[in-house]
Amino acid sequence: MLAIRLTAGADRLDTLVLPVRSGDATAGSEAPAELLATGAGLPAEALEEAAELLPATRLTGRSGETRAHLRPGRTPARLLLLGVGDGGEKDWRTAGAGLARAAADETQITFALPADVPAGAVGALVEGLLLASYRFRMTDAGKAPALAEVDLLLADPEAYRDAVETAETVARTTRLARDLTNTPSSVKNPQWFADQVAAAAADLPDLHLRVRGPEELAAEGFGGILAVGAGSASGPRLVELEWRPADARTHVVLVGKGITFDTGGISIKPVPAMKLMRKDMAGAAAVVAATLGAAALRLPVRITTLAPLAENMVSGSAFRPGDVVRHYGGLTSETTNSDAEGRLVLADALAYAERELRPDLLIDLATLTGANAVALGKRMGALYSENEQLAADLLAAIDGAGEAAWRMPLPADYVEHLGSDLADLHSSPAVGGGSVTAALYLREFTGDLRDRWLHIDMSAPSWSDGDDAELARGATGWGVRGLLRWLATLD
Repeated sequence: MLAIRLTAGADRLDTLVLPVRSGDATAGSEAPAELLATGAGLPAEALEEAAELLPATRLTGRSGETRAHLRPGRTPARLLLLGVGDGGEKDWRTAGAGLARAAADETQITFALPADVPAGAVGALVEGLLLASYRFRMTDAGKAPALAEVDLLLADPEAYRDAVETAETVARTTRLARDLTNTPSSVKNPQWFADQVAAAAADLPDLHLRVRGPEELAAEGFGGILAVGAGSASGPRLVELEWRPADARTHVVLVGKGITFDTGGISIKPVPAMKLMRKDMAGAAAVVAATLGAAALRLPVRITTLAPLAENMVSGSAFRPGDVVRHYGGLTSETTNSDAEGRLVLADALAYAERELRPDLLIDLATLTGANAVALGKRMGALYSENEQLAADLLAAIDGAGEAAWRMPLPADYVEHLGSDLADLHSSPAVGGGSVTAALYLREFTGDLRDRWLHIDMSAPSWSDGDDAELARGATGWGVRGLLRWLATLD
């Protein structure tokens, strides 16, 4: 991961980055961009030259916008002017991402920051740098970014150290979620995922891990997880990871869908819909990574994370459309579509959380439906909850972290579609509003926690088709940043 160094002295000035702010909107749409004064001693000649060059660059100051100027034989040898927008956290995050790409061919750069820059802005800048510089490849071929170190030049580096260390933890755990999600399913099966969690948890004190295999799942009645995993040679698992600090007063259970590959089962997907199904465990990756991040940050909240893991394959042992599945706790589901498998494994985990763990709050994240993208596009998750305060708090945290979600309804008159002649519930009724009916189905397994439960359908924003601000092509790690920001507000 890119190294970030806080320094008060400009001891390396091959490439100097200077911030440019958007012009004052009150002065009109053509207001010129403004070079921000920095809080550390820099060569006066370079600053004067940058100020003289700025009008000719036609920079608007828009966040992430860059212009480079070469100065051969002088110090610094290269000036890079970077737009930081209006100075909010989102703008600084985008600026960091733009800088990571503009300086990708450099080895080291120095960024002189304004004297009065807020700590939150510097943290967002670091997140943008670290997330936009992410790459996932399973080959040594191809050119990787050369940029290895960024010096942040600040008048008082120690005042920003906590914010930067927090940002580094958030970025590192988001990158872990991306790694887990990007890994091809030829490598990634339920046991592999559980092993990765064990390896990551081993580096942090006070984390407790339990992994249930097929025999334990059968003995304890996790029928949904077993049904979905029945068609695969790689048996299902249930990962239970707990962070339990002594001073915690709130207990949160996080649940994440963990389908390590989804063929659709006997209700098989067409090839175009199947080719990216290695990402169908992005919810599990997000909640695991957020828990690891909370432990690294020593957040004073108890977290139990459940990742039900299965590979939904086609074989003679696969569960069939029309089967009835008995879930943990006894509720049964009629499953007329084996491609609606994620809700079956989540149902087990939610019922287990409600009956055995009894948390204060219950949150689940899942790449659950294509209807999420139809309703809200590629960048936004669909959020469901009956709890006004919980929904507002999560939405605020998600937005503040640079992610996006929209609250969706849980209409009472849709519940009748969940009825079944064979079982307690129909898992995939053939009506419209697929993301809504999936959420209503999951709610049936939350029991007494119904009013303290929140579900996010994050299938669409879990993947990016190209580089976009702090997102790199591929898995986004969506949910890690929002969850960590929200968890940090709890006590």
